[in-house]
Amino acid sequence: MMDPEVLERIAARRAELDGLEGQLAKQLAEVRAERDELAMAERVWQRMREQLADERAEVGSPVVQVAGRAVRLVPDRAPGVAESAPPTCYAPSSC
Repeated sequence: MMDPEVLERIAARRAELDGLEGQLAKQLAEVRAERDELAMAERVWQRMREQLADERAEVGSPVVQVAGRAVRLVPDRAPGVAESAPPTCYAPSSC
């Protein structure tokens, strides 16, 4: 037969581990929920980015009047050129 003190220690450790398991399960659920939210945010951001790119491709840059002439504020980029790349020209006469 086992020593009552040993049985008591085993029971205490089991209760401690049960509590830890509950905390970890809660943390895991929170992590999974946040990861799902991030994935959804990424999908929404990608969809919005595509829509904005489509709108920009359709509209082009704004046209303003300079010295009585209509000019674009920023010359349009060629297809396939990254938005972060500057256009090849900025002056209306060289575009």
